[in-house]
Amino acid sequence: MTTPGKFITLEGVDGAGKSTHLGFVADWLRRQGREVVVTREPGGTPLGETLRELLLHREMDADTELLLMFAARQEHLAGLIRPALARGAWVVSDRFTDASYAYQCGGRGIAAERIAALEAWVQRGFAPDLTLLFDVPPEVAEARRSAARSADRFEREADSFFSRVRDAYLDRAHAEPARIRVLDARHGIAELQVEIGRLLQGVL
Repeated sequence: MTTPGKFITLEGVDGAGKSTHLGFVADWLRRQGREVVVTREPGGTPLGETLRELLLHREMDADTELLLMFAARQEHLAGLIRPALARGAWVVSDRFTDASYAYQCGGRGIAAERIAALEAWVQRGFAPDLTLLFDVPPEVAEARRSAARSADRFEREADSFFSRVRDAYLDRAHAEPARIRVLDARHGIAELQVEIGRLLQGVL
């Protein structure tokens, strides 16, 4: 009987640098002999990538944004995440549902209860085995975003928006400390990757 794989997510405000470490996580797991599937949210499937383009570049109502995020997530779970885990692969995703609580609840102000209802419907109790939360002060994240060549509609939000997003992420981490591990993303890449390796070792 195949042993199901594990689901690992990377989270953080835009500019926290989490994408820098996505490849490291995947490569570390492959060196342990695991099959690894790397994906992202919104996206991960052909339909999800189409929805991603709308979400990042088309103006829309906050409720529409939330519903499209969960539509993409349902497709992601059904078409990629659950099948990969079932065959024993490990899935590493750039963002998952914690991002909805951070961005749509913390950033946009949508009630957490409404997000929780969608989470229960779509995920049916499913959650990551480990979430790496890359945390930086707002001014550091803003400086990194400013250095980017182009910005989507989330990255163009005001500093106050990202402060709320960060606070929501940290609240999630405080509520679920065993799953969500906070990393100080101001540290150097090598130092962070030592800590990431230690945390990955804990879920092997």
